[in-house]
Amino acid sequence: MTDWRDRIFCEDALAGLARIPDAAVDLIIADPPYGLGKDYGNDSDKMDADAYLEWMEQWVDAALPKLKANGSLYIFLTWRYSPEVFVMLKKRMTMVNEIIWDRRVPSMGGSTRRFSSVHDTVGFFAKAKDYYFDLDAIRIPYDAVTKKARSRSIFVGAKWLELGYNPKDVWSVSRLHREHKERADHPTQKPLEIIERMLKASCPPDGVVLDPFMGSGTTAVAAKRCGRHFVGFELNTEYCELIAQRLAALDVNDVEAATVLVDQVKSVPEEI
Repeated sequence: MTDWRDRIFCEDALAGLARIPDAAVDLIIADPPYGLGKDYGNDSDKMDADAYLEWMEQWVDAALPKLKANGSLYIFLTWRYSPEVFVMLKKRMTMVNEIIWDRRVPSMGGSTRRFSSVHDTVGFFAKAKDYYFDLDAIRIPYDAVTKKARSRSIFVGAKWLELGYNPKDVWSVSRLHREHKERADHPTQKPLEIIERMLKASCPPDGVVLDPFMGSGTTAVAAKRCGRHFVGFELNTEYCELIAQRLAALDVNDVEAATVLVDQVKSVPEEI
C-alpha cells in the first residue's frame, strides 16, 4: 500500500501495522491504554496486569520495525506499569529520558492513604546513538530580566542565551479541562503543547510520525500544524470521525477537503 501517509485507519494497530513499510517512520508517539479500566467505547483498557503487559510487548514488537535507523519513541504510561514497560523497552532500545508530565492538578481532596497522583510518566527511547534530535527547535526563550542579568561580556553572543534553554525532564503543562478550548470529547486527550514539543524535537520537517493509538487525534493535528506527516490507528469509529473533524477544522475554508477526510476515515473498515 503506497498511500498510507496522512491517514488514520479505523482498526486495531496490531492488525494494521502491516500497512506501513519497515524503516519508514521517523518517530512513534504512543499513548496506549493505561490498564486502569478507562472507557474508550470498547474493552481495550480492561485487561489484568499479566495480559496488559503481554499486550504491550506485542504491539511494541510490531511497531518498532517501522522506525528508521535514527528514529525515536515517546510512550505515555502510568506509574503503575512504567517500571515493567521501561525494562521491556530497554531490551530493545536505548532509554534517553524519563519525562514527568505534571498535569497541574489542583489540590482538592484525594486519597487519605497515599500521596495524590498528579503526573503521567513518559519514556523517551531511541533506536540508535545517532538518533535525530533538534534541541534548537524546542528551546524555551529567556525573559528580558534574565537576559539583562546576563549582560556581562562573557555572555554576549552566547547561543544558549539568545535561543533559550533546554526544556527539563519535568513538563508542567495543564491537563485539558472540559472548558478548555482545545478539549475534544475524549477521556485522556493530551495537550498539543506536549505533542508538538515531541514532534519538533524528534521528527524532522516533512518526516513521518506514527501513533498506534490515535484517540482524539492530537498527534495528527500536531503533525499537520508542524509540517510533518502522520499515520495512525484507532479502534473506536466515533473517535475516527472526531479526528477527521479536528483535521478539517485546521482549514475551515476548505469544505471539499473536510468531506474527503471524513469519508476517508469512514471507508477504511471496508478496505480491510
